[in-house]
Amino acid sequence: MMTELTPERLTQSVLAVPPLCRNADLSLNPTENVKLIRHIESGGVTTLLYGGNANFYHIPLSEYDDTLGFLAEAAAPDTLVIPSAGPAYGTMMDQARILQKHKFPTVMVLPQQGITTSAGVVDGVRRFVQAAGIPALLYIKHDGFIDIDDVALLAKENLISGIKYATVRPNPAADFYLEQLCIRVDRNVIISGIGEQPAIVHLRHFQLGGFTSGCVCINPRLSTEMLEALRRGDYGTAERIRQIFKPLEDLRNAINPIRVLHEAVRLAGIADTGPLLPLLSNIEDPSELERIAHAARHLVAARCDYEKAV
Repeated sequence: MMTELTPERLTQSVLAVPPLCRNADLSLNPTENVKLIRHIESGGVTTLLYGGNANFYHIPLSEYDDTLGFLAEAAAPDTLVIPSAGPAYGTMMDQARILQKHKFPTVMVLPQQGITTSAGVVDGVRRFVQAAGIPALLYIKHDGFIDIDDVALLAKENLISGIKYATVRPNPAADFYLEQLCIRVDRNVIISGIGEQPAIVHLRHFQLGGFTSGCVCINPRLSTEMLEALRRGDYGTAERIRQIFKPLEDLRNAINPIRVLHEAVRLAGIADTGPLLPLLSNIEDPSELERIAHAARHLVAARCDYEKAV
């Protein structure tokens, strides 16, 4: 596994944010997780970011070491695996000691909401990075989580490898915080963190380094083609691909992003994701599952339709 991480390697491909497949007793399902990983890698994706969709928020500390070891072994040798830590400070610090045993080049710090201050986030990230011995991938998901000056300070101290920017705006082009962030921090290490839908604006208007995606788990080749189109300035092709992802993304926004993706991977026939780890729960409403299945199956087959269209 890599021991050094550059901005170019971090954003070499779409950053897939997959779910974790579990057995009925909530233990990890190695076979189904490997099946999902191989499906993602088959589409040209070489970065796996295990965060919210994998419900790293609620992983028991007693399972953390084994989970990290499994993910490191399950991915292909040239695949970059980024696990997560937190969101609570005490959890982060206990996880830091476990991370020392592994060789991940970075780890994402999950955002805590409502019981933080910007200065406290800086102090917590600094202490975590010093304890873990690797830089953190900073996850900005809500306004008020961390001030831009403090993000710049973390970058100046070389405490962060990059930034996953996932604050939702009614108009992603009208984002004063992101605009100022790009002035204070190298925009190449800022990653659009809300999937395909705002990715065109984020990469075209703000010139961010890349984007994360959950729906890449359904059709990784199509998501990879969107990133390639954006990098060559073919925004028409990128927009056509974005529209293909939109039906499933709309369901994720309407119901719940994590829960819908978890079911979509299963219903598309990619891997059996099994039960969600509490404190989340699986979707049981038959009408919702039917809509998710329809959107997921359409998306998984959409590459052929797209190729015929062009």
